[in-house]
Parts: sequence; C-alpha cells; structure tokens
Amino acid sequence: MIRGLAAAAFLILGLAGCERGSNPPPAPTSAGNLTAPVATRYKAASSKVLNAVRKRGYLVCGVNPGLPGFAYPDVHGVWRGFDVDFCRAVAAAVLGDADKVRFTPIPALDRFGALQKGEIDVLSRNTSWSYSRDAGLGLVFAAVTYYDGQGFLAPRALSLTSAEELSGARICVQAGTVTVDNLADFFRTRGLTYKPVLVASEAEARRLYQNDGCDVYTADISALAGSRSVLNNPGAHVILPDVISKEPLGPVVRQNDPVWADIVRWTVYATILGEELGLTSKTVAQARETALDPQTRRLLGVEGDYGAMLGLSRDWAFQVIRQVGAYHEIFGRDVGERSPLKLDRGLNALWSAPKPGLLYAPPMR
Repeated sequence: MIRGLAAAAFLILGLAGCERGSNPPPAPTSAGNLTAPVATRYKAASSKVLNAVRKRGYLVCGVNPGLPGFAYPDVHGVWRGFDVDFCRAVAAAVLGDADKVRFTPIPALDRFGALQKGEIDVLSRNTSWSYSRDAGLGLVFAAVTYYDGQGFLAPRALSLTSAEELSGARICVQAGTVTVDNLADFFRTRGLTYKPVLVASEAEARRLYQNDGCDVYTADISALAGSRSVLNNPGAHVILPDVISKEPLGPVVRQNDPVWADIVRWTVYATILGEELGLTSKTVAQARETALDPQTRRLLGVEGDYGAMLGLSRDWAFQVIRQVGAYHEIFGRDVGERSPLKLDRGLNALWSAPKPGLLYAPPMR
C-alpha cells in the first residue's frame, strides 16, 4: 500500500512538471550547449556560355527554318513566333535587350549537332524532350515551354473520325524526328498498315499533302495547326482527335554548363511566374514601383538580389517580362487566341487556372 502511494505521488509530480513547461527542453549537444542554426549560404556561379555571349554582344539561337506560330521570318525578314520569343527572353535576361539575338535556322537532322559543336548557344526549335535525347546526347532540356502530342491532319472531305481508320493510308512524316517512331508504334500495336512518305521539312510535308502526295500528314498537333493555317483553304482540313504521344517541347542547351542551363530554365519560369502574379509587359513597370507582394518584389528585383546567383543583373526577370511578356502574352500572340493558329491553352494552362493545366514554376525565393 505504501509503495502504491509513493508511486502515485511520483507520477503526479512528473505530470505537474510536464504541465509547467509547454515543451520539453531541447536536447543538449555533446558539449552541453544548444545547437545553433546554420544559415544556408548562396554564392554567385560562373557560366562560360554567358561570358561568351556577353563578350560577343548577342545570343545565337537555333530555330526552325519556318514553322508558322513558332519560328518564321515575317515579310520584313523579322523572326517571329513562340520559340523565337523564348530566345528573345533569354537575350533580355542576359544582355538586357531582347533584340540582341541572331537566329540560325536549322533543319531537324542537324539541330543537335549544331548545339553540340557550339554553333548555337541555345536550341529553341519545337524539340521534344525524350529519354535518349536527354541521356545520350550530352544535352539538357532546360524546361518545358509547350506540352504537345502527335496527331494527324486530314482532308475534311474524308469524314474521318479516328486515326484508326487510316489503315493503308499514305502518311507524310518528317525524317529525323521521333514522329517517325511514334507513327510506327501506333500502327504496329493496332495491326494496321500504312505507307510512310518521308520528307525533309514541314514545308515539304505541307506541299506534298496539299498536292495529293500523301493522304494524311502527321506531326505535333501544334505544328499541324501551324501548317493548316497557311494552306490554301485551312477550313477544308481537320486535326483528328487522336493524340498518340507525349511531346514536351522546350529549349535545349549543352550539358557541360549547368549555370547556363539554369539561366535558360529560370528565364522560362520567369514568364510563367509573371502570369501567375498577374503581370504583363504593360503593367510590370508600375508593379515594380508599387507592388507590396513579396513574391512579385523578389521576381522583379525589388527585394533581394536573386540575379547575382546566376551572374545576372538584379532586374533580369523584370526585363524579360517588360520586353517579351509573361507566358500568357507570348502564347496568346504566337499560337493562341490572337494568332491564326487559335490553339487552346489546354495542358499549357497554369496549374492554378479554372481549367488547370500542367504549367507550373518553382517559387522565386
């Protein structure tokens, strides 16, 4: 009985001790002192490509020789398009001037060689990110700018409802692209036959398709929309509903300069964050003066010097948005509702949109 009372008293005293302190004391170090938190240290990095671009005074960007909506010279010889605008964004980030870029049109078969040889600083040419390209070519896909998939363009008069009705068809397909392999996989797994008509470029595919050199044209759906927009009678052609592959498109750089890869990557992210924060090329200057939101202030260089970590100026992201635009501006004018392509945002909508897409950028902090 006495032992039981003693045990109960000991328990009550223990509970009382716990109630007096809301949290248990931190565990001491071996020296009997509390461990002090260690602040993360960041340092500026160096990029050989960045140094070369600044010394040269302009960026060299590899683009498609002519794909409506993505890369094409206008009637004045000025390069326009979605991929072109991301080249201009990189120039704005690293040189402070979106016009300090020279465009090198590159055929599909030569695009990776030109990058590997150092003939261009960045490849922005409707190029799909895949395992073998990423792991086997010594290259880095910096970010995804457009989530796409392979489809089929067909004459409306054929009244096709699915690509599975194409057995025996002559299909124009560009050589040297993953499109060829995707096409073979699609037909083989369904036990269907077809006749591939290999072409060297999108322009040749359009010409053959329009002149009955093939029954159907296959490519990324965005490329098909671009091709259809310049046919003699765009309304006479339809893109079939089938999407037979995943094609994440984006800029590519060499693997031997991780800082340059980060610069290109965060340039893309700056345009996405700009849209998330409600910024546009017309409002960003005022936002830089009046914004109270910490995220906006960090992105525009008002708080912190995040550019220094990549060897860039404090206002690098501000220049990207001011001179080129936030993502929704780039998309809208080049391939979206304000362009002849009229492509829907779809998967390329923000993750936070009413109809969410896949577009997502890490935070600026």
